[in-house]
Amino acid sequence: EPMSNMFDYLPWYIETKAGWQIVDVKRWKPHGKGLVVALKGVSDRTGAESLVGANIWIAKSQLPKADVDEYYWSDLKGLTVLGLDDDEQEVNLGQIHELFETGANDVMVVRATPDSIDSEERMIPWHKDVVQRVDLEAGRIYVNWGVDY
Repeated sequence: EPMSNMFDYLPWYIETKAGWQIVDVKRWKPHGKGLVVALKGVSDRTGAESLVGANIWIAKSQLPKADVDEYYWSDLKGLTVLGLDDDEQEVNLGQIHELFETGANDVMVVRATPDSIDSEERMIPWHKDVVQRVDLEAGRIYVNWGVDY
């Protein structure tokens, strides 16, 4: 998982204020804790500064297939999250809106939908004791997470 692996996935797509653009890497080198990259078509400081902090995207088809019980976040977004009520009955807690990293584990942001049990937004940890099963084909994830958490 070294940062330099990102150069195995070219071309890059960058979202700027002007919209999406495809960029080609001319050269790169490690610099401190990061990388310095020279891009074709970016020849001055102003052009480079306009890309600072931009997100780099790649075509999903370039990614290797995920291992068993591993998932790309993009595959999890939009899944319906099913948890348990006080009577241990399955209930719809909402849909995964986004995921983010913490020091301990990743966290799913689950937002209510018209079909969910209530209108609460939940932060549910991605942890082996919480995530029971993921069914990508059915669009569902089963969690050991109560309504009142």
